[in-house]
Amino acid sequence: MGKPRVLVVGTGFAGYHCLRTLERVLPPDAAELVAVNPTDYMLYVPLLPEVAGGSLDPRRVAVPLRPKLPRTRLVQAHATGLDLAARTCTVVDVEGREQVLEWDRLVLTAGSVTRLLSIPGVAEHAFGFKSVAEAVFLRDHVLRQVELAEQATDPAERAARATFVVVGAGYTGTELVAQGQQLTRSALRGRTGLSESEIKWVLVDMAPRVLPGLDERLSGPAAKVLRARGVDVRLETSVKEVTEHCARLTDGSEIPTRTLVWCVGVQPDPLVEAVALTTAKGRVVVDPTLAVPTHPHVFAAGDVAAVPDVFNDGKPTPMTAQHAQRQGKLAGRNVAASLGHGDVSTYRHRDLGFVVDLAGSQAVANPLHVPLTGLPAKAVARGYHLLAMPGNRLRVAVDWLTDLLARRQVVQFGLVPEAGVRLGDVEKAAARHG
Repeated sequence: MGKPRVLVVGTGFAGYHCLRTLERVLPPDAAELVAVNPTDYMLYVPLLPEVAGGSLDPRRVAVPLRPKLPRTRLVQAHATGLDLAARTCTVVDVEGREQVLEWDRLVLTAGSVTRLLSIPGVAEHAFGFKSVAEAVFLRDHVLRQVELAEQATDPAERAARATFVVVGAGYTGTELVAQGQQLTRSALRGRTGLSESEIKWVLVDMAPRVLPGLDERLSGPAAKVLRARGVDVRLETSVKEVTEHCARLTDGSEIPTRTLVWCVGVQPDPLVEAVALTTAKGRVVVDPTLAVPTHPHVFAAGDVAAVPDVFNDGKPTPMTAQHAQRQGKLAGRNVAASLGHGDVSTYRHRDLGFVVDLAGSQAVANPLHVPLTGLPAKAVARGYHLLAMPGNRLRVAVDWLTDLLARRQVVQFGLVPEAGVRLGDVEKAAARHG
């Protein structure tokens, strides 16, 4: 009999911290640790807007797995199927080769994908924003549109290329608009054929206010900062249709544009749909120990898990990095306990607050639910990210310092093809791999 195998599917916040905990808690000979993930890094998603804005190198948000998880065997592949009775997982690598992995303990931490609504034209013409590739492409695309707008002789084409629409005024959309507006401002330096007044950023959301998940004492100042910079914030409205050159809104207005970024929300990875487990709104139902009640050797954490929140009448915890990280750690401890190392615990975590970086010297934050704005919030936001990041802290701090002391570099690399970041293409890829 060999060592029991613990298989962790996905190495986002939950999967990464689960494995880190297992390596710390389990003796070296207690279990074989295996991770399945299509990339060899853990993506620090909260800083993706800064990659799109050009203030951070893309490598800064990618924390290499192998140096951080020396005892874990990484299988770089997509998980495509699970057989709970046989305790196997089918995976397909980047070259299309299939293999079957056996497991004794399974931890589902596959994360989430962009939620695509059935709105005409969104799949064909909107860009997603969940990966390094999408962030890098968007940065290049925005700079390219500024360049083409300056060259355009047709006023209508010029206006459309110089207009950028972001749908979704949550954390990601709000930060993306703020960073994008700073990027285009930097891109105009030295240009004489295009003025700052011609560049338009539009933020659209059905909610009655920006950052609807935060206290009004934070969402109000955030909206004020955006509007002071010239961002067109349109609330209580949504997208009705998207064409190649226009976004039509539910209030009847039309926005000529060549750029629409979809930051409306997320849904659990499609892998969950293929598994015969009880779900709640697409998320695997687990008990407070993160175990699946009908399959005691299966655990789930993060965005794919409907973890009951004891501080909110047992409703599932929000799909946030903060919860995913802490659930991952608990899943690691409880898997170790199921192998005879340690005691089983239940999930109890109250949000400690949130930070929203608005680029420049602006931010909003509520550490321990104390509302802050401006420079104090900026310091809290950057301090939080440096503490929460599992790696690359010094490199991130250096990039931030460089961005503060020197002009932001605005160059196009054109490395990411447009076909891979359209929402419809992303959805097809997720369904194929899931």
